[in-house]
Formats: sequence, C-alpha cells, structure tokens
Amino acid sequence: MTQNYEYELNRAAYILVNEMFRLKAGETLVITADTQSDMRVVDAVAAAAFTAGALPMVITLPSPLGVGKAADPMLPLQPLIGALLGADAWVEFNKQWLLYSSPFERAMAENKKLRYMCLVEMTVDMMVRLIGRIDTALLATFLHHVAGMTQKARNMRITTPAGNDLSFKMLSERVVACEDGLCTTPGMHFLAGQISFMPDFDSICGTLVFDGTIAPPCGFLQQPVVLEVESGVVRKIRGGRQADELRSWLERFEDPNMFRVAHGAYGFNPGARLCGNVLEDERIWGCTEWGLGYLSPLDAPPHGIPAKSHMDGICLNSSVWLDDVQILENGNVIHPLLKPMAEQLLRG
Repeated sequence: MTQNYEYELNRAAYILVNEMFRLKAGETLVITADTQSDMRVVDAVAAAAFTAGALPMVITLPSPLGVGKAADPMLPLQPLIGALLGADAWVEFNKQWLLYSSPFERAMAENKKLRYMCLVEMTVDMMVRLIGRIDTALLATFLHHVAGMTQKARNMRITTPAGNDLSFKMLSERVVACEDGLCTTPGMHFLAGQISFMPDFDSICGTLVFDGTIAPPCGFLQQPVVLEVESGVVRKIRGGRQADELRSWLERFEDPNMFRVAHGAYGFNPGARLCGNVLEDERIWGCTEWGLGYLSPLDAPPHGIPAKSHMDGICLNSSVWLDDVQILENGNVIHPLLKPMAEQLLRG
C-alpha cells in the first residue's frame, strides 16, 4: 500500500542528495537521527544517497534530554566524533539537536572537508513542502539579494505588531549567512529560506517580543513573551506562564551567557508554516528569529559566545529597516527590487 507522500518524499530526497549536496560516487554521507526522528525521511535519504553511488551511514541515537552541549552527557561521544571526523558529508535529522554539541564542534573544527546540513526535526510533510515543491533557483536568487543588502547595512531596526522594537549596529567583518539550500562546500549549511546575521552584540537594545514559538523550552506561545534587552543582554522577561518557563529554563544553566543575544535571522521559505518545529518556524515568510546563548566561533570569530546551550524564538510579521531603507512591512516584502521575486515565489 502506498504511504502518505511516498512519491513526493522520494523526489525531495533526490533533490537533497543530488541538487543540494551534489554527492559524488564513493563519498560518505553520515545521517544522524534519534528515537524521535521521522525514520521515513532517514530511510528515503539513505536510499537516495546509495542510489547516487555514495556510501550512507545511518547513526540512530537515544534521544538526549537536552540540545547542544546539554546533550553531551547522553551521547556516545568518541564513536560519534570518530564517524563525523571521517565523513565527507553529514545531514542531521535529530529532534534533540547535535548542532553546537561537542561532537559538532570537533567535527567542524577538525574535518576540513565536512559538509554539514542541519535538518533537525525534519518530517515527511516538511520535506515535501520545504524542499520538494520550492523553486530553488528563484529562492536562492531572492535570498542572496536580501543578504547582500543586509551585509552593506550599518544599522538595523526590526519591529512587529506584537510590540517588538529592536535596534542594533552591524559589523562589516561579520558575514551575513545566506542559507540557499546548497551544501556543496565545506562548513555549516541549513535549509533554504533563512538569512542569519550576527550584529555588534553590545549595540543590541530595545524590546524583543517572541509571538510564534520558542524552542526550547516553550513550543507554541499562548501569548507573547517580552524580553527587555540592554547592551545585548536580556535584563527582564515578562508575559505570563511561558515567560516564567523561559526564565526558569535559562536560569537553570547557571550561566550568564545564556541571557546573551547571539544572532538574528530573516525567514523566507514560501512553503513554511508555523508548526512548532524550529527548523520550519524560523523560515516562516516575513518572520525574524533570534537566538540566545551559545554561538559558534565560526559565526562570530574569534570566540563566539561560550554558553551551555542555545534557544531560538520567532517574531512574526516583521518590519525591517536597513539603515533608512525599509524592505519588509508586517511580513510583506515592499522593496521594489525584491517585491516581484517575492510575489512569484509565494504564488508557487
């Protein structure tokens, strides 16, 4: 009996292996998952890699109780590190992220050929909507235009109808990361539809309001969670039960760096919808996303932000100014260069 999206999943896996990774015959692809991963996705990608002549290795782990470095005590560290140090490519489908864990750091620092793609919590439905049905070439063109404009900006301001109003300075030496979905060069890569920036941390001031999801620990938000930010540090959190949940989660690490604002990002994947999965939520069209806590030295040399873990929150329907030029208004692209491409992508 045909399973849900069986043919569409196979097409999406083909695109991932042959167009995004461009795996060559004989290359080793490590696929990591945990006991909460969608194994149909894992199996489809392993089969596509094998069909392409690559050598897939699937590593399924017990689900840790935390993400990033908080997962370290529950991981078979040395065997996992050994596999990643020998791989040509790595795609992560774990629900409890290995991203920013010690194995991740070792692999990225020491395996200079490794191409890593973060597809945490990926499901069959997501594979179809976010990879299989996207005009990847047009989306990449649009994303690189936005990234180029952001790279040139010296000041940014982001507001939302929920009350977000955050301003900060940009540093020209910090590269704006454009995630166009291609994983053909060594280093970190992410699903198409996100543009990440690391501002001058000390300049980040104002009100940060999450009104979509927070992962971890809250998931879907019943009401906005408001964070008052001064010089890049969260000084106050308010907004009801889930604000208390976030504050308690951050405090339990007993690490002041968990309250530091680490990065921002735009979301621009026309297939994304708010679902509680951080991989998809942070690509909602017209949202902005902010992370607190750990930031890799690769993202902000030389030290990044050393912290015990990391969380991400979503700000929906964002308005964005680059210097004095507005490019987004309540989640809608209004810049004349970008608007025609945006409209075509959203039409499908």
